[in-house]
Amino acid sequence: MARGDQLSRQWKIIQTLVASTHGKTVPDLADRLGCTPRTVYRDLEALQAGGFPITTETRDNRSYWHILNAGRQQVPLAFSIPELMALYFGKDMLKTYRGTVFYDAIDSLLSKIEATLPSAYIDYLDRVRDRVDAGPAPRKDYTRSGPVIAELNRAIIDEKQIRMVYFSMGRQKESRRTVHPYRLRHVEDTLYLIGYCTLRKGVRTFAVDRIKSVTVRDEGFLIPEEFDLQAFLQDSFGIYQGPPVTVKIRFLPSVAGYVRERIWHPSQHLSDQADGTLIFTATVAGVEEISHWVLRWGAGAQVLEPAALRRTVADHAAAMAAHYADSPGDEDPDAV
Repeated sequence: MARGDQLSRQWKIIQTLVASTHGKTVPDLADRLGCTPRTVYRDLEALQAGGFPITTETRDNRSYWHILNAGRQQVPLAFSIPELMALYFGKDMLKTYRGTVFYDAIDSLLSKIEATLPSAYIDYLDRVRDRVDAGPAPRKDYTRSGPVIAELNRAIIDEKQIRMVYFSMGRQKESRRTVHPYRLRHVEDTLYLIGYCTLRKGVRTFAVDRIKSVTVRDEGFLIPEEFDLQAFLQDSFGIYQGPPVTVKIRFLPSVAGYVRERIWHPSQHLSDQADGTLIFTATVAGVEEISHWVLRWGAGAQVLEPAALRRTVADHAAAMAAHYADSPGDEDPDAV
């Protein structure tokens, strides 16, 4: 039998026992897993040998198998098995924030938990995690932003104003600002600060990795009662702000299936067409951010409305085409 099949079956046994209030008999488990009772007995013995808190009790002349609460295994908190698994896997999901308080905190917590568990238990967790791997992906390096993030957290919790030096990618220059920090928000592997900027006299978003320095001031601030973060962000197609605009985009059959797979925006409406195309409609904040999303689909997407978005996408597409008008690959390699 393949090792992966055995691991999958044992994981299903753990999930079944955790979800069961009164326990399960071996025949019940065998029927659920589609295997023989003898195989289930072997798996249960292997899990017990690995340190899992599995036990039996007899009721009405039948043996019922249970998995004890992880808290009885001297884990610092009474974590259930699924909660412990989620924490263990979550460490990989936070690789983006390595070197910051977010990653360091979960790393420290897991180290304390691991110190209380049998080595066989940890080996089992490692084997399962190898099959649910977050994997490497393009991401920002927040190692150098660790001190900045720690200060931002402190300012947000204590409701203190900050002075910061911020590099604007659009203007390609640094500026000094006083900000009332409201919230940190994670969007597509980027961490943003949302707060009131006294320089711009309004609520703005700042990419944390472009905050060059931050100083927490003694002066406090209060978030206005009328400010609603969800309302502030509801139209954005990610993080950027702008006037609400309704967009309508046609997707060809070659890419329509991929668009259907995800919820891209809370206001989206998908309409399947008789010719296999898909019409995507949503109300978003401005056209610049969604224009980049449209371009990622190449010729598989066509903007129908509004005219401003059509022009923006057309201008980007024309500029891209101009880059390849005299492509080096089209030249005769033997030409003098």
